[in-house]
Amino acid sequence: MLPAPVNTGVPQSVTLLGGAPNLRIQKAVITAAGGNQRALPLQTLIDRDGQEKSVLGILIEQALAAKVEEICVVVWPGDETRYAQAAGKRAGCVRFVPQAQPLGYGNAIYCARAFTGDDPFLHLVGDHLYVSGTSQPCAQRLVELAETEECAVSGVQPTRESLLPRFGAVGGRRVPGRPGLYRVDTVIEKPTPTEAEQRLTAPGIRAGFYLCFFGIHVLTPAVMELLGRGAATLSAALAELARHEQYLAVEEPGRRYDIGARYGLLTAQVALALNGQDRGQVLSNLLELLADREMARE
Repeated sequence: MLPAPVNTGVPQSVTLLGGAPNLRIQKAVITAAGGNQRALPLQTLIDRDGQEKSVLGILIEQALAAKVEEICVVVWPGDETRYAQAAGKRAGCVRFVPQAQPLGYGNAIYCARAFTGDDPFLHLVGDHLYVSGTSQPCAQRLVELAETEECAVSGVQPTRESLLPRFGAVGGRRVPGRPGLYRVDTVIEKPTPTEAEQRLTAPGIRAGFYLCFFGIHVLTPAVMELLGRGAATLSAALAELARHEQYLAVEEPGRRYDIGARYGLLTAQVALALNGQDRGQVLSNLLELLADREMARE
């Protein structure tokens, strides 16, 4: 486990719940209440095992693979029944909580405060799919790191400057001897290129790229406390958290797919298929499609 950081300049009046010894992640929160996001987790894809599943069902299975026992999905009011149907046989371990007013991403997480209580939790966004670059699922890898280091951890990925308006981003120091692991000192929501260049440097990241959120976090109770105190966004809460307790970011070798982007659902489906049991068939179909297109041009 990493040595605890030395905090300086923290007001004596600030008291956070923070992490705790023997941290165990048994709860997960999936946010899916955005007005233009709400239908995305209900879409059906073919998962890597060749089975038809909703995006929500895939996310739930990824959380359960990380040994989470209880899941809360934050939804648009009135969507509870549709989401329970999309969860299928996993609906029994899922609680659905409405976000009464469209007050943003940070508020959506805070809507799950009664569910999380004083416990740390895994957080995933409902409009992304995560395809691991290794045999270990992304969420499981993050949970194991958070439990080992007993602190909040965010998955990040080097992201080109042109995509900064879509993500929160972090800056920090590399942890010696731990490739891809950073102790975070700065967090900015959707920074401008100038802000990123001035404040979000990270050793070893190539020019024009910054560490942006991957969409998976393990959050301590202190994050809920900060959101309850008025932090406008998750990034704002994490920026405050980094000033008071250890907060880590780890480079994620997998890929994130924003299914709300143009062709995002199609791209996510291809990625799942190429990482699944039907990879050979899918590659053959894609090659045949490309060959047909070339022949049609002749």
